[in-house]
Amino acid sequence: MLTVTRRNLIKSFKLIIFILLEVLLFSIINDYFSLITNTDFLTTFMIIVSISLINAMLWPTIAHISLRFIVFTLGFGTFLIDGLLLWTMSYFIGGFQIEGWSLFTVPLIIGLINSLLSIILSMDMNESYYRIHLENQLSNDNVNKEEAYLFIEIDGLARDVLIDAVDNGHMPHLKQLIGSTHKLCSWQTDLSSQTGASQAGILHGNNENIVAFRWVEKENDNRIVSSNSLADASIIEKRISDKHGLLSNHGASRSNLFSGDAEDYLLTFSKIKDFYSNSWYYLYSSPYIMAKILLLFIFDIIMEVISRIRHFFSNKKPRMNRGLKYFVARAGANVVMREATTYFLIGDIYAGKYNAIYSTYMGYDEIAHHSGIRDYDAYYALGQIDKQLKHIIHAVNHSKRKYNIIILSDHGQSQGPTFKQKYKKSLEELVQENIPETMKIHSILHSNDDHQLENIKIKSYMNYKKERITKRIDNTKDNITERLDNTRDNISKRFDNNQNNDSQNDSISEKTIKKSKNKLPIEELKSKKILIDGDEPIMDKLNKINDEYSLDVDLTNDEVISRTDAQSIVLASGNLGLIYFTDWNERMTYEQIEDAFPNLITKLAHHPGIGFVLVKSALYGSIVLSDDNVYYLDDKRLVGDDFLSIYGENIIRQLRRTDKFKHVPDILVNSTYDIENDEVYAFEELIGSHGGAGGTQQKPFILYPREWSDPGEIFGAQNVYNFFKENINRR
Repeated sequence: MLTVTRRNLIKSFKLIIFILLEVLLFSIINDYFSLITNTDFLTTFMIIVSISLINAMLWPTIAHISLRFIVFTLGFGTFLIDGLLLWTMSYFIGGFQIEGWSLFTVPLIIGLINSLLSIILSMDMNESYYRIHLENQLSNDNVNKEEAYLFIEIDGLARDVLIDAVDNGHMPHLKQLIGSTHKLCSWQTDLSSQTGASQAGILHGNNENIVAFRWVEKENDNRIVSSNSLADASIIEKRISDKHGLLSNHGASRSNLFSGDAEDYLLTFSKIKDFYSNSWYYLYSSPYIMAKILLLFIFDIIMEVISRIRHFFSNKKPRMNRGLKYFVARAGANVVMREATTYFLIGDIYAGKYNAIYSTYMGYDEIAHHSGIRDYDAYYALGQIDKQLKHIIHAVNHSKRKYNIIILSDHGQSQGPTFKQKYKKSLEELVQENIPETMKIHSILHSNDDHQLENIKIKSYMNYKKERITKRIDNTKDNITERLDNTRDNISKRFDNNQNNDSQNDSISEKTIKKSKNKLPIEELKSKKILIDGDEPIMDKLNKINDEYSLDVDLTNDEVISRTDAQSIVLASGNLGLIYFTDWNERMTYEQIEDAFPNLITKLAHHPGIGFVLVKSALYGSIVLSDDNVYYLDDKRLVGDDFLSIYGENIIRQLRRTDKFKHVPDILVNSTYDIENDEVYAFEELIGSHGGAGGTQQKPFILYPREWSDPGEIFGAQNVYNFFKENINRR
């Protein structure tokens, strides 16, 4: 009893100090800027107390009535409303005057002072009037009593980094869950370890054909599609959704890329056209929320300035140049989206309306990209997310409905200097050196766009001489036969040059050996009814072979398929690189690439910064190359040294699955993984990256209720969906 009384006395004392300081600070600012005229300290005191009381009594009703106005003014309409309230009060309190811009700036300043003092005096948001009002307003005795599920995703957080953050004391509230009510496990992403592929799999159980962060659709006018752009997300969801997503049973999506077939969604990329929802009320139930967010936004920018100074004087390596736009990008992800998401979730929890809720916190991912996955800034972001967990758990404990909390990540991140930092040239420059000079490249190798708008259309910006590239592709009709029939010289010599010394060559299948001889297997050609001897014209025979092996070259025509767009497109997805040649309607074969661009594949495969190259041979099927080593995906055969094992035990499964996707590039490359230093080399200018193979980027986590069944090994985002569905349906 004494403890309760003492706690109440402390709260009362804090409230008195809070009001006095608020009046004092506003008086000082008002005296300097003359925002409100004809005021003294007593009048200022009456203004502050009166506006606080009016907001306490009327704001819930005002917010309901004016919600659309507040939403479409991005929350800043709250200050205009409070300005009108102050203008009305001026007729009743001491004749003070407020007009002009003061109708907006005075409520803004009062809100900033209010928010600052709340932080300094540790006024717990769980005990604030507006939070208690929200709880009382939304809670009711008729709430659904069935168990509900709350999925909280921490974007980009690897299991190993999570454990470090917990051990170092950055996430005490999450640590309490691990030690009591929850179990922690890891899962492995698909080859495309990025949000688009992972959330598609987790929320919809389907991430087929999402080959990377961006890809080219040749049959769609060489359109570049980004899984994380606002415009493309809705298109992709239509492709992957079967209307049975994770949230299809009366669910809600908050701050996600895809909706999971939820019936209600806010700040969800795939549904961004449906911007308005009554659930915005959860955020704007407090008149000073925008002031608080603005204050935290400014503070986060200051943190970024300090971070840059710290990195400069400590000579942190690797380090990247972060431009002015990043200040907004960081604060937007780490503050605005974080605070909004928390209010959405707390409102959903108290309302008890939805059976499943999924939300994403993206601040850590944004900061880790630019500062490093274990930098102080990254841990700071995790600490802020942990504070949100405290408020969410408080709401769950005071809700009239039981919520099962599941915390997970969609992928991790790996660290290292960028490919360009390490080797003094970009992937685009490396490709450009090994293709015709007149052939221009369109590339997207810039920094992270996971949570930003991007232009999805590429524009034609070059005009080249078709005759030159045609000459390289078609060579001459006289030696095209030699090219096709001299496979051993062009391919097997490259793959099997250690045949006499390497015992592993003995394991190559008889079929593969036959295909490496001087000509295509006669029996195979006869079975295809292609004449080897006889009167059939040689050009007809070669055209049939071309058709059989999808060699996209018309041997009776000196011209090749031409586009008005870029002839080569190079894209980056972390340390995964995609190279497309858009003069071909379909995926090019190894043979075509070798003929059109001699030594390009060799240069890529032998580059010290590239760990492996995936291409599709017309004769051998899909092959993975590294230096003079080759892995035959179709035959599951290795010739040379084992170069793939450092990428994990599932790398072959990942490559085989990706190789079957519709929009696989002509050449797929993955950077080297330095296992000793745990480093990859992103083709983007990001020191913390994800999107390919190597390191912790493919090792995210799931923190699930202890009573759930043990998931065992979880490979791929689609199996995360299956794990969640099985446990939800079992209850």
